[in-house]
Amino acid sequence: MSYRGHRDITLGQLLTQLAGEQPDREALVYAGGPRFTFAQLEREARTIARGLMAAGVERGERVVLWATNVPEWVVLQFALAKIGAILVTANTSLRSKDIDYLLRQSEAATLITIRGFRDLDYLATLAEIGAPFDSAQGAIPGLRRLVLVGSDPPAGYMAYESLRARAAAVSDAELDARSASVAVDDVINMQYTSGTTGFPKGVMLTSRNIVNNGHALGAGLGYTPDDRLCLCVPLFHCFGCVIGVLGAYTHGATLCVVETFDPRRVLEMIHHERCTALYGVPTMFIAELECPGFKRYDLTSLRTGVMAGALCPEPLMRRVMTEMHLPEITIVYGMTESSPGITLTPRDASVARRSATVGVVLPELEVRIVDPATGVERPRGTCGELCCRGYNVMKGYYNNREATRAAIDEDGWLHTGDEASIDDEGFVRITGRIKDLIIRGGENIAPKEIEDRLREHAAVSDAYVYGIPDAFFGEAVAAAVRLRPDCRATSEQLIAWCADTLARFKVPKHVRFVSEFPMTASGKIQKFKLREDHQRELAPR
Repeated sequence: MSYRGHRDITLGQLLTQLAGEQPDREALVYAGGPRFTFAQLEREARTIARGLMAAGVERGERVVLWATNVPEWVVLQFALAKIGAILVTANTSLRSKDIDYLLRQSEAATLITIRGFRDLDYLATLAEIGAPFDSAQGAIPGLRRLVLVGSDPPAGYMAYESLRARAAAVSDAELDARSASVAVDDVINMQYTSGTTGFPKGVMLTSRNIVNNGHALGAGLGYTPDDRLCLCVPLFHCFGCVIGVLGAYTHGATLCVVETFDPRRVLEMIHHERCTALYGVPTMFIAELECPGFKRYDLTSLRTGVMAGALCPEPLMRRVMTEMHLPEITIVYGMTESSPGITLTPRDASVARRSATVGVVLPELEVRIVDPATGVERPRGTCGELCCRGYNVMKGYYNNREATRAAIDEDGWLHTGDEASIDDEGFVRITGRIKDLIIRGGENIAPKEIEDRLREHAAVSDAYVYGIPDAFFGEAVAAAVRLRPDCRATSEQLIAWCADTLARFKVPKHVRFVSEFPMTASGKIQKFKLREDHQRELAPR
């Protein structure tokens, strides 16, 4: 079945069009929870939109949403877009200083939240920073409304459910008039970069940015209204709310959402809902493959999906394709600033292409490789900084012109900070972050080759390589390694394994074993944390 999908419309219009075209098709499914058709989801989004208007939420107002993948998240994504408010997404693992910074920097007037996540008590955290009263010492200036998704809101909080009653004060005509004032190039979403270096920056995204990018990625995945996506990545990041929600909805597909990642719940969702697509970062796919009772689940309905956040080692790619019945699994490369997709591997690409490259450039986008020092374009096949230009490039960083100028040059090219090359067939190979290069005795070392060698060892589940200070060479090669369950290996064995095939200067001097890797919201490994932890372990006591 061919499906052209939707693009060049506002986010609010997207749901309205879907409700008109396929009102009775399932749009949103939660295991043991609510199920919405597109018509029901549109009615729910309109009700909440009218309630938000009645509560005083203005066009262009920043509204922070701090919650897991609850059903209200998707409703609010569309409700806020319909009234022209800007959805500001918040990582579910933020601590008090982080949420304080985000609320202040975004100049948010409204915060919508849940009670907490895992061991984090959001209400207690917000009390620490003085929310919601402007007059309290240390409180958040301009934060006027706190909304709680859940029962029994404390003093100073509005119940999310109360928005339904408030909606009666705003007519459908008033909502339609507000929606009509929202343009496709208006900012309707802000996402904060992970802050792996420096303070997080608010990436301003428009409907054209994210609807069109979702459409391009959904087309690459071959989505139609018959597809059902198991979405277990966080909605607060582009992977969830763009590649996930908009990749599916621009093509009329169904979302089957897992509230928080748990490999067993993911497998159950696929099994019971007959999902055809699955998303995740490599560590998620590893957890699913290693889940006790994995073979009990019927995954034969799966065909495609996205692995993002990090390159997929070839052995893992083969296991995902065969054991998880995902022959058309793809790799997406991009960043929040590019809405996020820049490249996608074709669904029929070879395993080598899908594990060693990040695919080809998406339609309508331009990519070039430049010298990171001079900005001069480099010949095809040589490495340099990957730059992108097109509809997907953010409007800029909120209240940060200097950082915006550093990221987007005068000709509109977004500088990614990633080192890459493009081969004669147009496949892009990412060789690392420019700042992640290890310089050992004057030799430039890209970590990926060493990581690939370590992952080939039978005992290794995953590995990441970085440089640590060395008195003689300037930097020494170090690795953090996670072993497979019930497997054993020593650091000496892994160093010898690398020495068998790698040049001497590339062989790790230090190997450290870890049970997990520190990651950003998008699943990218925070090598600076691995480096810091390793240095602390090696420091004289």
